[in-house]
Amino acid sequence: MIRFFRNSYIIQYVVVALLCIALWIPAFVTGGVDVSWRSPVTPLYNLVANLLDFWPYAMLLFAFLLNAFEALFFNSILASNQLINKVNTLGSVTFLLLMNLLPVQTGFYPFAVSSLFLLMFIHTLFAINQASKPELYLLNAGFYLSFASMCYFPMLLLALWGIIALGLVHKGSLRLHLIPFLGLLLPYFFYFAVHFLMGDLHQVLQGYADYFSTFHLTLHGFNWLRVGLLAFLLLVSAMPLLMPRNYSFEKTVSVRTRVTMTVIMLLFGVFMLFLEGDPMCSGVFFVALSILFSYELAYLDGLRWSNVTFMVFMIAVLLFHYYPLFA
Repeated sequence: MIRFFRNSYIIQYVVVALLCIALWIPAFVTGGVDVSWRSPVTPLYNLVANLLDFWPYAMLLFAFLLNAFEALFFNSILASNQLINKVNTLGSVTFLLLMNLLPVQTGFYPFAVSSLFLLMFIHTLFAINQASKPELYLLNAGFYLSFASMCYFPMLLLALWGIIALGLVHKGSLRLHLIPFLGLLLPYFFYFAVHFLMGDLHQVLQGYADYFSTFHLTLHGFNWLRVGLLAFLLLVSAMPLLMPRNYSFEKTVSVRTRVTMTVIMLLFGVFMLFLEGDPMCSGVFFVALSILFSYELAYLDGLRWSNVTFMVFMIAVLLFHYYPLFA
């Protein structure tokens, strides 16, 4: 199974498309769309939701198509940054499974929209160490993170990850650090300026003030299934440390730097699981795991038991989605 997805023939893309459809069919059968995700601090998500509000299935269809596109985009990001081989669809499969682990993730919610900008942000930071003049990359990174936070506000925490990432790739001068923050602030400047001209800036600022006044960490949303599932995923991500002889990793400095950056992002993702809202819909954790799992599977040597584990995991994810339909 793993060796099958290490290729890049047309049949692999057909299987990826079928997997995406299979994961989303239960969402279209139930047809439920949670509109309570709208918030004063998610203006870009609110805009997309308002545009698609004429029909609930329009939101689901948009989220489905976006998820499918992101899976292919994610695969191309990994391939272009040498984290998987160029003739490989492992990234797409891993992304689909981890971003759609449970039914709550197959829907239209803030991170489902924000994730596209997150992938652009990650791709830009990964590419910085190859750029002789990274200023434009850094400005774009700030824009992407700003748009991501306008869909899912806690994404602003990844600004700290960006600072650490710049230090890892030795792009750490004060001037270079200021460029992404300029890109981060500009969209908010124009957003607030528009509301100032419309005369409702006070209400907008009050929405942000209310968000921060009620902000707190919580264990709400965790149960034994989710805790066990998250612990299993973390254990699997640590397998290269436990059994290093089973892997033949790419040893270039740039690849190792990107893996280190991803591990640090995973730590931010773990923290973000405890923010308000459903932890399964705080997807930074799952995006980071998708990168690490794809990298590990691409360079894994012994495939016998890994194939069995991978197939069981895929079947389990599908059961998570279809069991509620028949329960």
